[in-house]
Amino acid sequence: MENTLLVIVLAPLIAAILAGIFGRFIGRAGAHTVTILGVATACVLSILTLKQLVTGEAQNYYGNLYTWLVSDGVQMNVGFMVDRLTAMMMVVVTFVSLCVHVYTIGYMADDPGYQRFFSYISLFTFSMLMLVMSNNFMQLFFGWEAVGVVSYLLIGFWYTRPTAIFANLKAFLVNRVGDFGFVLGIAAVLYYTGSLDYREVFAAAHHAFAGKTMEIIPGYAWDAITVTCLLLFVGAMGKSAQMPLHVWLPDSMEGPTPISALIHAATMVTAGIFMVARMSPLFEMSETALNTVLIIGSCTAFFMGLLGLVNNDIKRVVAYSTLSQLGYMTVALGVSAYAGAVFHLMTHAFFKALLFLAAGSVIIGMHHEQDMRKMGNLRKYMPITYWTCLIGSLALIGFPGTSGFFSKDALIEAVSESHLPAARFAYYCVLSGVFITAFYSFRLVFMTFHGKERFDTSEAAHAHDSHAVADKHDDHTHGHDDHSHDDHAHDDHGHHGGVPHESPWVVTLPLVLLAIPSLFIGWFTIGPMLFGDYFGSAIVVEESHNVLGELAHEFHGSAGFVEHGITQLPFFLAMGGVFFAWLFYVKLTDVPGKIASAFSPLYKLFENKYFFDDVYFAVFAKGSRNLGQALWKVGDSIFIDGLLVNGSARAVGWFASVIRGIQTGRLYSYAFTMIIGLAVTLGWFVLHWLR
Repeated sequence: MENTLLVIVLAPLIAAILAGIFGRFIGRAGAHTVTILGVATACVLSILTLKQLVTGEAQNYYGNLYTWLVSDGVQMNVGFMVDRLTAMMMVVVTFVSLCVHVYTIGYMADDPGYQRFFSYISLFTFSMLMLVMSNNFMQLFFGWEAVGVVSYLLIGFWYTRPTAIFANLKAFLVNRVGDFGFVLGIAAVLYYTGSLDYREVFAAAHHAFAGKTMEIIPGYAWDAITVTCLLLFVGAMGKSAQMPLHVWLPDSMEGPTPISALIHAATMVTAGIFMVARMSPLFEMSETALNTVLIIGSCTAFFMGLLGLVNNDIKRVVAYSTLSQLGYMTVALGVSAYAGAVFHLMTHAFFKALLFLAAGSVIIGMHHEQDMRKMGNLRKYMPITYWTCLIGSLALIGFPGTSGFFSKDALIEAVSESHLPAARFAYYCVLSGVFITAFYSFRLVFMTFHGKERFDTSEAAHAHDSHAVADKHDDHTHGHDDHSHDDHAHDDHGHHGGVPHESPWVVTLPLVLLAIPSLFIGWFTIGPMLFGDYFGSAIVVEESHNVLGELAHEFHGSAGFVEHGITQLPFFLAMGGVFFAWLFYVKLTDVPGKIASAFSPLYKLFENKYFFDDVYFAVFAKGSRNLGQALWKVGDSIFIDGLLVNGSARAVGWFASVIRGIQTGRLYSYAFTMIIGLAVTLGWFVLHWLR
């Protein structure tokens, strides 16, 4: 298996190098061919690996390939740990990445950075595989940082556009906050267990942390395992965009749409969820850490969902949906339903990637317009995009029978079974989130694909648009794909008019491929993943926290789960959300404006994203800038330049001017000075002799 794993990891890396370094020589077709072949190879081998593990043809793999550092007896290795949890993540990452690679051929067709883009997304796939396949904390951190670096490059891909540069810098800085906590958590693991190897750490954890405390604040002892888990979770908060480290993800929509699907649906943002699930042996030792995870996840699920209600940018709505669903996964982690969190991670990867790519297809069909207020009735012009987007939306709201139904309903039921102090609050948050999710999801569907047409289809406009298509990538490169930073940006930079059109097959084929698992994968996987022994020893749950075990007694197959689900409150809340979305955005289209006016302060609060960005700017960005200016004016200008550099120069100048006065150029003046000097010297000798 070792050789197979090496090929899985290295195939995307080699493809990224070929497309990036030799892209000029192999051309556009060569760049997308080698990267698609690389990712397809990784995908096929990942599926084969998963099949072998599930059927028992192969055993879990755990081994080191290379030792690159030994310090004080601690080995830092490059190695793999591939069990069913890892194999499932490998399949999700490579399959979604493959769909995105194919989709990119159509979406980025006219982009001058075509080869560079394919190189980046292939490199991202390699980084994510290194993260999920690692068998030690150091390699995990390498993959963790690598996906962060590549996401920085991808979010700012259109680097001529100031908003893109601002967005990628924001993502980079916010993730540095999370990563600082993460590396401290890894340091704590090393300090207490003496190892960075997963097996050794998990085996030694109970003995190593038992009764151990640390004083972060002198005089106040903290449980060592609680602090360690919380520090690790800070890393997850950054990567998986949990409040209050969530602010980078909506702005990351400034990158091209394929990136939104790859990074912000299936891979990078789920790295934190995967990491906590992998660290379940540690988190199970601290109920304080679990309660903290539960509260933060609950707040993210509820409050971020509310922001989707007021946004008019099609990609931004899907982005806030991602934030909310990541909150759901975090809630599952908090109640020790790690399998439920990973199960929802898997189903969500398919239908959320589908929704992002469908949004990109709409953007193509609408000639780079993103404002839903300028759409309407697109199902007439874009039937494949419409039906696939509808499937993704049904999965997102948890419509019975879709993959999202199985994972989301099971997650909510698991929260209701938990006895943790924060579980009741979390339950109300995720339950309320069902209505909110259904409302904003079908608000998007109805505003985009139903109702009256709100775009210009005149012949003149169409002719103008046909002429503009030759130059459309001027708009594209400068970010006309993603004016998500301002709902009204399209007033100046909207589409040029013309009849909307269905996207080419390289765009619609990935939509169909993602729609299939979005519909059906839950039927086949809920039993073994949630209530069976699919994960085996990969996930550890204390018996007192085993909420999924409680639910297993009532599970009677997928069909029974669906039958049970249509009688429960989440189903009625979801249908209520769909109904009110239809009522407000198809029938009574003037009502939302009246509600916004009636609740203006609340609307402004949502529109300004709870003022997180303003507070962060005032406290951190502006505050650090003011501190820098103060240090520059006082430390640099006054002390260093004024006193040390210029001050010493002035002192030398003054001393030179004094000495210069002695240099008269007259012989008698020098003779007189010599006589005075001789007299003083003789006088000193006489006084010394008399003593």
